[in-house]
Amino acid sequence: MIRFKRTAIAVAAGQIALLASGAALAQTEATQNASGSNVVVVTGQRAALQSAQKIKQNSDEIVDSIVADDIGKLPDRSVTEVLQRVVGVTIDRTMSKGDPEHYSVEGSGVNVRGLSYVRSELNGRDSFSANGGRSLNFEDVPPELMAGVDVYKNPSAEQIEGAVGGLVNLRTAMPFDFKGRKLAVSLEDTYSELKRGKRQPSASFMFSDRWKTGFGEIGALVDFAYSESGTRTDAFQVEPYYPRDDVVAGKTVWIPKGSQWRTLEFDRKRRGTYGALQWKKDSSLSSSLTFFKSRYKMHWDEQAIFAQSSPYNIQVSKDATFNSKGALLTGTLTDPADGGINFGGDTRSADRTSETTDVSWNLRWRPNDRWTISTDLQRIRATTSSFDSTVATGVQMPSETIDLRGDVPSLSFTDADRAYLANPNNYYWAFTMEHQDRSKAGEWAWRTDAKYDFDHPVLRDIRFGVRLTDRDSRNENSNPSYNWAAITQTWQVGPTNTLSSLAYLGDPRFNNQVQVHSFNNFFNNNTSVPALVFPAVALTTGYPASYAQLHTYPNMLCNDGSGKCTSWNPATFGTDPAGVNDQKEKTGALYSQLRFGFDDLKYPVDGNIGLRYVKTDMTAHGYTVFTPSNSTGAGIPQFTAFSQKQDFSNSYNNVLPSLNLRMKASDALQFRFGLSTGISRPDFSDLQGYTTLSQNVDNSSGLITYTGNGTGNPNLRPVRSHQVDLTAEWYFAKTGSLTVGLFNKQLKDVIIKQSYGYDLADNTGKSYTFTTTGPVNGADGHARGAEIAFQQYFDFLPGWLSGFGVQANYTYVDSKTSLHQPVHSVYCTGGNLATNFNLNLNGCDTNGATFGDLPLIGLSRQSYNLALMYDQGKISARLAWNWRSKNLQNVNVNGTSGGDGTDSNPASPTFGQHNVAWALPTWADGYGQLDGSIFYNVSDRLSVGVEAQNLTDSKARQLMQQSTGFMGRAWFVSGPRYTAKMRYSF
Repeated sequence: MIRFKRTAIAVAAGQIALLASGAALAQTEATQNASGSNVVVVTGQRAALQSAQKIKQNSDEIVDSIVADDIGKLPDRSVTEVLQRVVGVTIDRTMSKGDPEHYSVEGSGVNVRGLSYVRSELNGRDSFSANGGRSLNFEDVPPELMAGVDVYKNPSAEQIEGAVGGLVNLRTAMPFDFKGRKLAVSLEDTYSELKRGKRQPSASFMFSDRWKTGFGEIGALVDFAYSESGTRTDAFQVEPYYPRDDVVAGKTVWIPKGSQWRTLEFDRKRRGTYGALQWKKDSSLSSSLTFFKSRYKMHWDEQAIFAQSSPYNIQVSKDATFNSKGALLTGTLTDPADGGINFGGDTRSADRTSETTDVSWNLRWRPNDRWTISTDLQRIRATTSSFDSTVATGVQMPSETIDLRGDVPSLSFTDADRAYLANPNNYYWAFTMEHQDRSKAGEWAWRTDAKYDFDHPVLRDIRFGVRLTDRDSRNENSNPSYNWAAITQTWQVGPTNTLSSLAYLGDPRFNNQVQVHSFNNFFNNNTSVPALVFPAVALTTGYPASYAQLHTYPNMLCNDGSGKCTSWNPATFGTDPAGVNDQKEKTGALYSQLRFGFDDLKYPVDGNIGLRYVKTDMTAHGYTVFTPSNSTGAGIPQFTAFSQKQDFSNSYNNVLPSLNLRMKASDALQFRFGLSTGISRPDFSDLQGYTTLSQNVDNSSGLITYTGNGTGNPNLRPVRSHQVDLTAEWYFAKTGSLTVGLFNKQLKDVIIKQSYGYDLADNTGKSYTFTTTGPVNGADGHARGAEIAFQQYFDFLPGWLSGFGVQANYTYVDSKTSLHQPVHSVYCTGGNLATNFNLNLNGCDTNGATFGDLPLIGLSRQSYNLALMYDQGKISARLAWNWRSKNLQNVNVNGTSGGDGTDSNPASPTFGQHNVAWALPTWADGYGQLDGSIFYNVSDRLSVGVEAQNLTDSKARQLMQQSTGFMGRAWFVSGPRYTAKMRYSF
C-alpha cells in the first residue's frame, strides 16, 4: 500500500511538472480519449445511437458500442445489464457458477458469442477484480462513471492479447471531450415491488472544465457516484427425482425427495470516484493522468428450507399422477419410516467487499507530421474479501402435497401441518457452516507505441510497440473452506451413537434466538407457503461467539454423560497451505501493424494486417505433500514422505497474427473480413500450485499405483482460438443500420478437469509418474454462428410519430467440444471424487446412467433484443425486451449432487444398491425480461423521469437434466423495480 501511494504521488508530480513545462506547442483540434481515439460528445437517446453507429462504421475492427445518452447516463442500472443489449452478448443471472441456487438480479458474468473468455479494459488498459480470474466483475463498476462501452469481436495486433470471446472496453469521459465547463448532477430513488419498504438512494456528480494558460491548455474532471440497491428474490425448488419401483406396482416411477421454498434479501452499495487531468500545447505534445476507484459492498440474508430426507423412504399418496415418462406430477409426500420428511431450515448471511483502484499516466508526442509516439504507465490494485455464515434448524415435516403441472410448483398443507411448522418446539438445532476468503491482485503495466504516417496512395500508417506487465495474485480461503459442523443430527442420536436426543428448541437449555418467518408477499402474493422457524440473523452475523455457544448444546446430550462428546473449531486462515494461491506473472509483448487502403478500386478496400508476439513467465508459489505407502518388500519403490514449499514455473510464447479488411460497396454499404488468432490465459484459480501425491500398494495383488490431486495446474497453457469473421453493414441513415455477421472460432486447449502426469523420484533417484487429477488443456471445440442487428428512427412518419424508433438484434451460436481423452461410460460408478471424470464432465443421474454431449458452459444457442424507442421534443422513452435461450450452468454443483444413486450396471457386484455418486447438469431455462424508461426534459438543463426493470415480473426457471428429460429445479422471482430520477446539467 505504501509503495502504491508513493507511486501515485510520483506520477502526479511528474504530471504537474509536465503541465508546468513551457513547451511552445499549440492545442490539437481533435478531441480524444485516453486511448487516442476520437470521441463524439452527444446528448439524448437519438444522438447516442448515432454516435455508437458511427463508432461501429468507422472502426478498423468489428465492434459494437453503447454510448451514454448524457453525462453518466448509460441506459441501464448496471454495466452487466448494459452489455446484454449488445448483439452477441449474454449475461449470467446467478451469483456464482458453482452455486446456481442464488439468483443475481442485476446480472453477473458476461459471455460474448457464447464464450466466457472475455477480456475487460478501462480506457484501453487492463482492468480486473481480485477474484482469482482475469477479468472485471462488471457489476462492481458504477455505470454512472461510464461514457460508453465498446465490445470488440475480433482482435487486431495493436490490441492487448486475451480476448478469445471478445474484448469489453469501458470508457470514461476526459476534460477535453467538452468544449468548456460542464457540470452534471443526478439524484434518484428506487422502489422494489417485492422487497418494499427500504429506500434505495443513488446520486452522481460530475464537473469538468478547461483553461488556456501561457504554457498550454489544462483540463480537469472529477466524477463521483454512489448507488444503493435493495432487492428480494423468492424461489421454489424441487429436489432431484429418484427412480422407484416400490411405489406403483409393476412400474418404475420417479419421485423427488421433497419440494421447498426460500427468500433472499439483498442489499448492495456501490461507490465510484474518477478524476482526470489533461494538458496539451499543440498537436505535438499532450499528456493525461487518470484516477479511478470503484468500491462494491453487498450483504444478503436468506431464509431457506431444504429437503435432507431419505429419498427411498418417501411415500406417495395413492391419488398421485405421473407424466408419460413416469415423473411425479401431483401427490402427497410422507415419510413414516423417519417420523416425517426431514427438512433443514437455514438462515444464511453473506458479505462481500471489493475494491479496484487504477492510476494511469499517458504521454503523447508528435515530433513531426509523420511520427506519433506515446507512452503509458498504469498501476492497478484490487482487493476483495467475503464472509459467508449459515446456521440451520431441522424439522420433520408431516407431509406436503405437490402439484407440478403449472408454471410454478403449487404446495398445499393442511391446517394442522401449517401449525406444526410454525411451532418452534418442533425444531432442533442442526448445523453451522462458515466460509471466509480474501484476495488481492495488482499489476504494473507499461507500454510505448509508435506510429509512422505514410504519404502514399496505398499505405496509411505503420504502428509498432512494446508492452510489459508485472502482475501478482494472492487468493486465500479459510481452512476448511466451507466449515460444515453438526450441532445435532438425526444420525447422531441412538443408544449406540453419540447423542441421547436432538437439541430441540422447546428445551429451555437450548433456548436461543429464533424467528418465525411468515413469507409475506411471497412470489408477489401469487402463492402462499407456511410460516417456518429459522435462526435469527444475529446468530449468523454473531460469528464466532454465536457458533461457540450453539456447539455447547450437544455436549449436554452426550450418551456417555461426559459432557465432552463433540467439539467445534472455527475456520481459520493460514493453517493449511491448500488455502493459499499465490502467483506472479510477467508478460512482454511486441507488435507491428500496417494499415492500408486501395481507394482507387471500383469498390475501395482498406484494413490492417499485423503480428503480435507475447511471452508469458509465471511462477506459482505452492506446496507439495507426498504420502508414501507403508509397505516394504522386493519391487516396491521406497519414497520419503514430505510436505514442502515449492515454486512452479511456466513460460510460453504466442504468435498472434491478425488481418482486418473492409470493402466499401458504397458510402452506405460495406463488408468486413477478419482473420486472427487469439489467446485467453488460464485463470489464476486454475494455476494454483498445491498438489497431494500418494503411493498405494495393493498387498493382495501386488499392484502399485501412483496418484495425486492438484487444486490447480501451474503448467497450463492458454486457450487458443483461430477465428474468422465476415460482416455486411448497411448504414442507410444517421441512426439507421442493418448489419449481419458470421463467425467461426476454432478453440484449442480448452481447460477441463481431468488428469496429468507429475514426476517424482524415489530414494534411488528413479523417476515415477503420478497420475494427478486437476485442470488440464484437455479439449478442443468450436463456437460458430451468426448475428444480425437493425436500428432505425421512423423519420419519414408525420409529426410526433417521427419520434418512434426500433432496435433489434439476434444471435445464433452453435458449439461443440471434443476431449483429447474421451470419457464416457453407459453406467456410472465410483464416488463424488475429482477422479470420477465421467461424473464431473458428463454428469450422472440418480439411476446410474450418464449423460454426454454437453455444450460449453454458459452458451445459449439463441438470444435477441427488441427495443421500441421514442425521442421527440421533450420526451424520450424506451421499452426493451431481452431474451436468451436455455444454457448449461454447470455439472456437479451444490443442490443437485449426491452419493445415493442406484448402481444399474448388471455386471457390477453391487448391482441395485444405492451407492453410486450422481451429479446432474443444471441449466438456466430460456429467460426474457422487459425494461423501460421515460424522461421529460423540463428545460435544456433539467430532466426528470422513471426507469423500470422487469415490468412483466418474469420468472427465471432453472432445469435439471435427468433421464426423464429436463425437469424443473427452481423458479426465481425478484419482481419489478422502479427508479425515479432527476438530472441537471449545464
